[in-house]
Amino acid sequence: MPQSYSITDVGRRRDMNQDYIFASDAPLGNFPCLYLVADGMGGHKAGELASEIAVETIVNHIEKAPHGEPARLFDNAYHLANTAVRGKAATKPEYQGMGTTMVGCTIDGDKLYAANVGDSRLYVMDDHLRQITVDHSLVEAMVRAGSLQRSQMRTHPERNVITRAIGAEDSLSTDIFEVTLKENSLVLLCSDGLTVMLEDKEIEDILRRDLSLEEKADLLVARANEEGGKDNISVVLVQTSRMGGRI
Repeated sequence: MPQSYSITDVGRRRDMNQDYIFASDAPLGNFPCLYLVADGMGGHKAGELASEIAVETIVNHIEKAPHGEPARLFDNAYHLANTAVRGKAATKPEYQGMGTTMVGCTIDGDKLYAANVGDSRLYVMDDHLRQITVDHSLVEAMVRAGSLQRSQMRTHPERNVITRAIGAEDSLSTDIFEVTLKENSLVLLCSDGLTVMLEDKEIEDILRRDLSLEEKADLLVARANEEGGKDNISVVLVQTSRMGGRI
């Protein structure tokens, strides 16, 4: 069974935390474990509500869904979350336009299955730190088009513009990833409150330290705050093993 530690922090510039996280090392429905990080967007309390609704909808669906492939279960759950957020947004004018990013994963033996919408990220740390998910953001699109260097993403004035989110449109496209893990890999799920403040190299340096999961996660959040803490910061760290498997 994997072991995890999760933390979310309001940061130094925001009055409210619109991130919402979930972490279960124990089986949930047909999943051996489940980890989610959502970063809400919208007006006063709307982003906070969007991320909470989306996470709770996904957790509820996976807990009750019949047996199925991880990719299909994730995709169905994300679509249900999209419907739930859009339904709530229609109930009050102040909720219009609310939405949330979502990155989630489950681990079955040496396989990691991840699903992503938006610019919250999943990394795997083994021999080196690898970003598994691909940001759905304007700056990522600019990098892929060749008009922006990847090293400039963190400081670009439009770095917070995302191109895909749960709740943004009636239709939703979810990216699904399958990764083969090495023994005792470390998995990091995080909101962009971490990755805008810290370069990947510093994140990797912290993850390589001889510290507990809690100490590593707390240090990541502390360093993001020291660098300005411009947004809410959420971190879920998962230490994996190859034992077990239920799917």
